[in-house]
Amino acid sequence: MKLKSSLAICAPRHLFGVLLCGLLLSACGPTGPSTSEKLAPQDTSSNNAALYADTLYVNGDILTMDGDKPTYVEAVSVSNGKIQQIGLRSELEKLMGTETKIIDLNGKTMLPGFIDPHGHFMFALNMVNQVNVASPPVGTVTDITSLLDNLDAFQKSHKISEGDWLVGWGYDQTELAEKRHITKLDLDARFPHNKVMLIHVSGHGAVLNSKALEWAKIDASTATPEGGIIARMPGSNEPAGLLMETAYLPVFANLPKPTEEAQLALVDPAQQMYASEGYTHAQEGFSHASDADFLIKAAAQGRIYLDLVSLLGFTDMNKWLNNPAYPIGTYKSGLKFQGIKITQDGSPQGKTAYMRDSFLTGGPNGEKDWHGESTLSYESFAKVVKTAVDNKLQIFIHANGDATIDEAIKAIDAAGVTAKDDARTVIIHSQFQRPEHLDSYARLGISPSYFTNHTFFWGDVHIENVGLEKASFISPIMSAKAKGLVTSNHTDFNVTPLDPMFVIWTAMARETRNGVILGEHERADAYTALQALTTGPAYQIFEEERKGKIKAGLLADFVILDKNPMKVPVKDIRGIEVLETIKEGKTIYPKI
Repeated sequence: MKLKSSLAICAPRHLFGVLLCGLLLSACGPTGPSTSEKLAPQDTSSNNAALYADTLYVNGDILTMDGDKPTYVEAVSVSNGKIQQIGLRSELEKLMGTETKIIDLNGKTMLPGFIDPHGHFMFALNMVNQVNVASPPVGTVTDITSLLDNLDAFQKSHKISEGDWLVGWGYDQTELAEKRHITKLDLDARFPHNKVMLIHVSGHGAVLNSKALEWAKIDASTATPEGGIIARMPGSNEPAGLLMETAYLPVFANLPKPTEEAQLALVDPAQQMYASEGYTHAQEGFSHASDADFLIKAAAQGRIYLDLVSLLGFTDMNKWLNNPAYPIGTYKSGLKFQGIKITQDGSPQGKTAYMRDSFLTGGPNGEKDWHGESTLSYESFAKVVKTAVDNKLQIFIHANGDATIDEAIKAIDAAGVTAKDDARTVIIHSQFQRPEHLDSYARLGISPSYFTNHTFFWGDVHIENVGLEKASFISPIMSAKAKGLVTSNHTDFNVTPLDPMFVIWTAMARETRNGVILGEHERADAYTALQALTTGPAYQIFEEERKGKIKAGLLADFVILDKNPMKVPVKDIRGIEVLETIKEGKTIYPKI
């Protein structure tokens, strides 16, 4: 199976290649549409210049994404970064002057630029100095030995000294041949003098070796925090190395970071990673105060050219409220703070999602009758929700398990929010919904952001952990559509690769690694799958009249593909290539 991984060390469409290309300012990328000049009279006086198009796109499959059914147009004209007109080529050619460029698409496909519904932009700035310990198809790790070998090779190639940190990303115990979590003993045997941390693929935990646990001040006397997990060695209270949720968060937050100057230098190549996949809009899905301050500085220096939306973390709620330093809802130099993010449970593959029924395979540390757990008590969670509602802040809730979704519905209802308020509360992931949840979403005006990549990466794991019936209703995009809900579909980067074609494929195929179809009735058609990366996420952030469609007056944000997702077999969608990405009329990928 081909998976274009934003996380692999390879072509410039991939993470480290893109980061390197950006840092070196090299020009790289596939051949795209051709450009020619149309010579025609043009009055460039101030009164008449706006009548003429800067650019005219023709001769391709131009899919507007405007409306409930696919609509194609012959031509699109662009002026001053916005879509001027769409329609017949013969009509739009009347808008051409001597400075107008004709872009001949040569039969390629043009869509609105993809919108990242949920991901973590800041992760891209940290990953450059971390080790890929992911399993195929994202990485090469298949067992504990190969994981340790990857760490060892990185330590030697990067000349990491004794006492320094070795941090790996993408660690997934479910794909190890041993089918168990690695422990501090495994890590200590190979790296006794370095602090080692393996960040779990869910982003909700990590495994630390003894040196790292000592640095974090976690030992046998450390109490497990509410909403967290500290795995213990068999028969003792000694930490085994695995930390999850609230036990992990302060450790991650206090990891040494690159200098601010080094991080700022990575803002452009990180954006190139998104642009190389056709995204014109990125999201930072949980900003701590330090993240928000960093992004403000990057924006003030003119470094942000995508639209970048940041969700402000609930853990710093008091800092955000009525603070003019963090204006919410308005773009400033490419950056917008959208609302409040509340993380109320963990991950289903890590077995920390909060479920009504117990996991069939027990807990992450061998617990019996394990349901996962909430991050906050319901009372504390409901209080945060009510505070956000009272302050007219848009709410984004991380909820994977059905019991957490129950809590989210209850808290939104208790806060007095209904669909008539048009608050557009977004429940991120909404994975293990029950059918009755969809009616509650409709009643309360909740919009789900789904994560169909789970069907491939962890579908088989979910069948084992919760059973086929529940696993088959994961991310029920078609049932939600039937209830009139507006949906989006995300990668949760870097939990899964930043590859929109793979997102579209998983929405349509819903096929596990082992070839099991998870929910035949939830398989999306191509147009619905595309809506979840364009019009759906635009609606969720109140920007449906700014982006997400090829429509007069909206931003000239486009992606040009080598094939049309509407016209190829499902199995071929994941191989579609991005040729060019245009932000407000300017090509941002490939960089020239």
